Amino acid sequence: MSSPDTFKALKVKHFPLLLIAGWTWGLSRWGVSFIGPFIAHELTGSARMVQLTGVALWAPMLFGGIIGGWISDRFDRRRTMICQFLVTIPALLVLSATEFLGILDVWMIYPVLFLAGAGMVFDMTGRRAIVYDLVGESNIDNAMALESTATSTALALGAFAGGSLIQAAGIGWALTVMAGLQIIAVVTFSMVPRIDRLQKATEGGLRAITDGVKMLRTERGLISILGVTACVNFFFFASTPLIQIVGRKFEVGPALLGLLASMLGMGMFIGSLTVAKRQPKRRGRTYVIGSFAAFLFMSGFASAPWFLLAGLMLLVAAIGMGLFGSTQAVLVMDSVSPDKRGRALGLLTTAIGVLPIGMLLLGELAEILGPSTAIVISVATGAVLMSIFLRVRPECYRILVKDVPPEKTFVDSAYSGSVFAVEPFLNS
Repeated sequence: MSSPDTFKALKVKHFPLLLIAGWTWGLSRWGVSFIGPFIAHELTGSARMVQLTGVALWAPMLFGGIIGGWISDRFDRRRTMICQFLVTIPALLVLSATEFLGILDVWMIYPVLFLAGAGMVFDMTGRRAIVYDLVGESNIDNAMALESTATSTALALGAFAGGSLIQAAGIGWALTVMAGLQIIAVVTFSMVPRIDRLQKATEGGLRAITDGVKMLRTERGLISILGVTACVNFFFFASTPLIQIVGRKFEVGPALLGLLASMLGMGMFIGSLTVAKRQPKRRGRTYVIGSFAAFLFMSGFASAPWFLLAGLMLLVAAIGMGLFGSTQAVLVMDSVSPDKRGRALGLLTTAIGVLPIGMLLLGELAEILGPSTAIVISVATGAVLMSIFLRVRPECYRILVKDVPPEKTFVDSAYSGSVFAVEPFLNS
């Protein structure tokens, strides 16, 4: 069914644990991202309030990306990841308790979603950087494709589980299950030993953060990658909270709304698995083509007159997002030296962080024109602006997979039997 190399990163000791931890945390994250908008719509019926749930979830990306990247480069990534779980898990349990007590109000969901969004910052700048430290440069393409595959299946199952749990057991139990998934994630992640990074010491404090911003003046390839990321998030992903509102015009229940939303994850799974299997040499081209495909078919989803057709259009759009998502992080990490990877991922997080602004504006547009029309206008505008940007900064489209020589390895003194890539770090 697949070539022997499709899952080669899974042979690296402890990478499967990192993958499982990220997957279970992703199940919770995407489940919460479905439950939050559902609560907002049930309590208010407002597209604006639904979009504000997305704003709350993604706002930490905008404001915390660079700081999160500096923290990732400066401090113990493993410890910071565990600390974020110790904040988000109690928050979910408190929110579920308000539903059981019958005092849940719409304003309560926004701070919990904000904390979940902060956890996403630490996951992107911390856990994914740990993946690179662990698997080395020759395995990173495969590892990040598997990461994206895990993320997409978590999105699909999380959204479907959120809708199904609401229909079967209610909002309170749905939130409790999401907290339980995070408990599994932190226990699994804690089983991964501390990984000693072979990198240059990073500057401390404000200087390190400003140095991260200065990278935008010197790293032309990084700028090109981040520009595409910003366009896709501002104009495509901004519409994702509206998926279930568009789905409501077909007069279906929470479970089928969750199934519709899960098409986003299913399609991303197909796209990501394609990258993991084929490992395309024209990595940048895959990144850009996937983005344009997502814009095109998202417009088809918003315009579809039937539930099945809408689901199919969303699935194909998400396949494009799978190509985009499975190449994005590794493009960023490969565009800079190893000692700057955390900050580069922080800049990526900040580029993704334009998403809440897009959500806010799209929510206002949806209030005036309706969700379907607003989505069509958004993705069409995104495709046009991204085309113009790539005419000015085409570097990411031309990026190829680097030829990586066989790596020297060593057994880390912290524990027996774990193999790490050394040479790429020593040559930095």
